[in-house]
Amino acid sequence: MRVTKAQALENREHIVKTASAMFRERGFDGVGVADLMAAAGFTHGGFYKNFGSKADLMAEASANSLAQSLISAEALSIKDFIDVYVSRAHRDARATGCTLAALCGDAARQSGDLKSAFAEGIESTLQSLSEKSPNGPDAPAGEAREQMIDLLARALGAIVLSRACPDDSALADEILAVCHAKMTASLPIQS
Repeated sequence: MRVTKAQALENREHIVKTASAMFRERGFDGVGVADLMAAAGFTHGGFYKNFGSKADLMAEASANSLAQSLISAEALSIKDFIDVYVSRAHRDARATGCTLAALCGDAARQSGDLKSAFAEGIESTLQSLSEKSPNGPDAPAGEAREQMIDLLARALGAIVLSRACPDDSALADEILAVCHAKMTASLPIQS
């Protein structure tokens, strides 16, 4: 039976979403094409009808999940971003959590296309966060961006360090608690 163009597009989108979750859960090298396609409900051979290579899919899946993370972050204040991001719930949600926290280390060892997808995702996230700078419109030029680079780096670092510990480790929770408290305390008091 012949697949319509609309169905082919739906299938491709499903593969990208499946890959996005699997890559965040297992890392780029932890996901094989055969396993990915089986998880998506397709045959291994169907992969090459949709993608030129696994690297192409990695870049597309990353761009897709980075865009989804940005949509989620845009709805939050800086305080709410810290509350949601630097949390045990986010730490434990590898497959559905932030792509940056899950895959930045992997992305550093990948192709220029994938690194470009990550750079665009980081830039978009910083821009979104900078627009909500708690210092307001009177802050000196560039100050909001610098603060949000610092905030994002600390939030990512907290999740990465916490995930590196055993799931039931007191240290994993301590890292999140300390980083959350310090990040929240560094915000200007809102009147």
